[in-house]
Amino acid sequence: MLRQSLQQKLLQKLSPQQIQLMKMLQIPSMELEERIKEELEINPALEEGKEEEEFENDEQDEDFDAKEEDNDDYDEKDISDDTGDEFEIDDYRNEDDSTPDYKLSSNNKSPDDEERDMPIALQISFSDTLATQLGMCMFDDREMIIAEQILGSIDDDGYLRRPMEAIINDLLFSQNTETNEAELNEILKVIQSFDPPGVGARDLKECLLLQLHRIPHPSAAVLLAIKIVEERMEEFSKKHYDKIAAYFNITMEELKDVIHEILKLNPRPGNTFVSSGKSQEHVIPDFILSNNDGEIELSLNSRNAPDLRVSKTYVDMLNEYTKDKKLRSQKGNKEAVAFVRQKLESARWFIDSLKQRYETLYVTMGAIIEYQKEYFLTGDAMKLKPMILKDIADRTGLDISTVSRVSNSKYIQTPFGTFLIKSFFSESMTNESGEEVSNREVKKILTDCIDAEDKKRPLNDDKLMLILKEKGYSIARRTVAKYREMLGIPVARLRKEL
Repeated sequence: MLRQSLQQKLLQKLSPQQIQLMKMLQIPSMELEERIKEELEINPALEEGKEEEEFENDEQDEDFDAKEEDNDDYDEKDISDDTGDEFEIDDYRNEDDSTPDYKLSSNNKSPDDEERDMPIALQISFSDTLATQLGMCMFDDREMIIAEQILGSIDDDGYLRRPMEAIINDLLFSQNTETNEAELNEILKVIQSFDPPGVGARDLKECLLLQLHRIPHPSAAVLLAIKIVEERMEEFSKKHYDKIAAYFNITMEELKDVIHEILKLNPRPGNTFVSSGKSQEHVIPDFILSNNDGEIELSLNSRNAPDLRVSKTYVDMLNEYTKDKKLRSQKGNKEAVAFVRQKLESARWFIDSLKQRYETLYVTMGAIIEYQKEYFLTGDAMKLKPMILKDIADRTGLDISTVSRVSNSKYIQTPFGTFLIKSFFSESMTNESGEEVSNREVKKILTDCIDAEDKKRPLNDDKLMLILKEKGYSIARRTVAKYREMLGIPVARLRKEL
């Protein structure tokens, strides 16, 4: 049965300004310039340039008597219906400070700075290279359609991982071309003769064989490498060298020559080129940290962010509409005033969001530097303290989600390298002395031990666990394996070298 009732709920909603600020916080410096350009294109009330003093004139203090006297003829509520609450003209004029402080370029530039451009090399993409070589093949129209379908199925690594049956179905439904697996294999053989060697392979074994067969005047080691890859690829990938040597009745020195030849090959031939539709990306730091005789100086890298201001033309236009009774009485001008108000409001919100973004980034990074001061003074990873998002949120008074947005995609340039801010956060663990240390300290010891190990007899996880225990870090073997995997280091068997 339907019933009517009254309910009272407590809801928390984000305002458009808060949503915009959250989005701005997530944008790294390298994308901020594009975001500003986009806003400049869609909002005519926003323009580049510093605020001018002439904006601050006597008109800012006017009470707009005309609007008050003719309140009956001009209903402000009608204009504000689509734009939110009532706003005064003064809201869109400049504030007392004439210099926008959301961007302090003086922190990043000085007369002694050396301006350097970062050139980007223009390269032909992998797919374009294959298409050029295909154009030189003597295929008829039908074979060319099949060959183009095969090329389109090759991934950025240079492999054809799509099943033959799927390619046959694609050709039948999209190109109305019927074929079979034998014909596909014949055309694929031609494509596999393209450069770079190994392209069009269906797995790693075929990729290595294609490259080995392309070596002119093969030596005895190359011929033996072909046999090993053809017959004992699984053992070779697992580095079971003793089994391979026994099977082919060869010495370890001969096997070492074979391994040397195979290591010359490229397991991902497509990576020789810039991937289709992608360009080389360079890390642009969001913060710049310098050490001035023991004093840490932090600045926000806002070199590519232009100064912004509210358009004086739009402010004057709104003034005209507001003060001129004749203009107000004309049909359609209410919609024009609403449009101008909305654009001015949006411009002011965007500038304020940039200002708040700068302040939030600076406060958050400043708290991180203060927390990890010993590390930023020395660059020694062993000096890093355990730190979680809550530690910085408590120091800054910001929400944990805000600190997360700041740290996730931002980089800081230091005298000892450029790092992702997120990498400074780590969990704590207790050593035998009862002190809390960062797990990054343990990872650093693991890395040093593995770098210094004898590659003929690499250290397994049990031995690494004992080494850490001797150094005062009592952790389980599974934890050692977890940290090793996080560092991208394979197991001892796969690190073995002859």
